Amino acid sequence: MTEIVFAAEPSRLLIAAAAGILLLLLLIIKFKLHPVLSLLIAAMFIGLGAGMPVPTLVNTVEKGAGETLQGIVLLIGLGSLFGGILEVSGGAQCVAQTLINKFGEKKSGIALGITGLVVGTTVFFEAGVVILIPLAFGLSKKTKKSTLYYVIPLLAGLATGFAFIPPSAGSVLVANMLNVDLGVMIAVGVPVGILSLIFAGILWSKFIGSKIDTGLPSNIQEVREAEEGNLPKFSTVLCIILVPLVLILCNTISTYIPGIDPVRPVLEFLGTPFVALIIAVLCAMYFLGKKQGYDGEQLKKILDRSLRPTGQILLVITGGGIIRWVLQDCGMGNIIGPALEKSGLPLVLIAFLIAALIRSSVGAAVVAMTMAAGIMAAMPGVAGLSPLYLAAMVCAINGGSTAFSHVNDSGFWLVSSLLEIDEKTTLKSWTMMETIIGITGLVCVIVISLFA
Repeated sequence: MTEIVFAAEPSRLLIAAAAGILLLLLLIIKFKLHPVLSLLIAAMFIGLGAGMPVPTLVNTVEKGAGETLQGIVLLIGLGSLFGGILEVSGGAQCVAQTLINKFGEKKSGIALGITGLVVGTTVFFEAGVVILIPLAFGLSKKTKKSTLYYVIPLLAGLATGFAFIPPSAGSVLVANMLNVDLGVMIAVGVPVGILSLIFAGILWSKFIGSKIDTGLPSNIQEVREAEEGNLPKFSTVLCIILVPLVLILCNTISTYIPGIDPVRPVLEFLGTPFVALIIAVLCAMYFLGKKQGYDGEQLKKILDRSLRPTGQILLVITGGGIIRWVLQDCGMGNIIGPALEKSGLPLVLIAFLIAALIRSSVGAAVVAMTMAAGIMAAMPGVAGLSPLYLAAMVCAINGGSTAFSHVNDSGFWLVSSLLEIDEKTTLKSWTMMETIIGITGLVCVIVISLFA
């Protein structure tokens, strides 16, 4: 389960949580209050409504802010620097043009989806987004299509890779908790991930991209026009993009390779996400900056400009994280799990529902994965299930932990902020995409479980 800081009365907590989420939606959508203020007001409303003592609530808010930022502040900041250089130098434009030439305009979204799927198996979602989203913006600018047409496949690829396919942190985390062999996990996760990408990324992007025309973020539009004449080489840009991904992948796989103990600490250091991104930024500054004719002062201005939206992005993400911690510290996850455990439903469906309810309640996918896996691992008879069934259960848990992302999820606000789209549009595009991933994963594992 998870540590409970304050044991709220279950019915009171459920009412407070529902009222708090409703209040949040009203403040943002109806009254147009800034999301940061709305999130903080909703978090305090939920805590006080659940009966949490004021000192405990204050501590939870402060802890929630710190814990939320701890894992992503450097990734967001460094990723913004990397993306800024990639965009201004014409690197994103170069890759966009190459992808269009290679796959054709109609298949560029597929190329981005596959890229996201591969990258999502090696890096956390946030890192993959900030590294690769300039490519989607470059394609959108080139083709004049809605950014959703290209961003959704990329996001779907990253989300499915992280959820279903080892060596991603999400799939390995849950597989280890349920003692699932990673070879079996790969055999199950790859087809589930591909099918989820097709439905949530490729097909959904075409539908929503034709319905909602979202323009480029303002900072992207400001930067690009004067820089189109002298594009860097595709091979150079590709190598720089791959630098952090390869370093992180080497760190991941080093734990499975025997006989490399002397170099493993080096690989672990270089493959730490923020270290890998520092190296990527330095490479981008030299090969896409200095080599492209930018001097030190120009590069500083580019980096300064790329960091302008970062503060707001981080504050909004923090607000979503605070709501998650308030709910978690009140014991929301421990209320949901046992209720479903006694329902008598098929185990893969129970696993999905537990994860989905925790996900929709507390927001954080990793928290939902951990809590749901812990609940399922403790259930009688789970340990005796076949390896195939257990791998299907991992996908069910991670599918449920992906679905139903909304205003209490930091990923929701990350996407909303980076794309500069309002909350209603984010619900229609991002939330639906995440939910399609989860539902597709559930359908797949139900079919697989029939043969396990």
